[in-house]
Amino acid sequence: MAISFFTAFLAAAICGTLAGMGLGGGSLLILWLTAVMGVAPNIARGINLLFFLPAALLSPLSRIRRGTLPIKKVMPAVWAGIVFAVVFSLLGIYLQVEVLKKLFGVLLLATGLRELFYRPRKAK
Repeated sequence: MAISFFTAFLAAAICGTLAGMGLGGGSLLILWLTAVMGVAPNIARGINLLFFLPAALLSPLSRIRRGTLPIKKVMPAVWAGIVFAVVFSLLGIYLQVEVLKKLFGVLLLATGLRELFYRPRKAK
């Protein structure tokens, strides 16, 4: 299907704007790429990741520059995220898809329960 550069650019701009506002622009980008552009789903997910990376890098840098990101409080989460991303990516290579689906379901369930029952600590 022949899509003009302008049309593709406009779709990317709309998806980028929605993603920047936290309204699911990445999901819409995948839908656009697969349904309209005819891109294979695994390629569309890779493009979506590349689409996301600049914003993921620039957002914290912008907040650091404004002084609204407490670096000392955030760094343990950053390092834990890096370590666990590597560990579970390597683990995912060796586990069967059904096991990964079940583990992901447990993660979603735990996250949902935490959201339902979490109560912030009262300041002392």
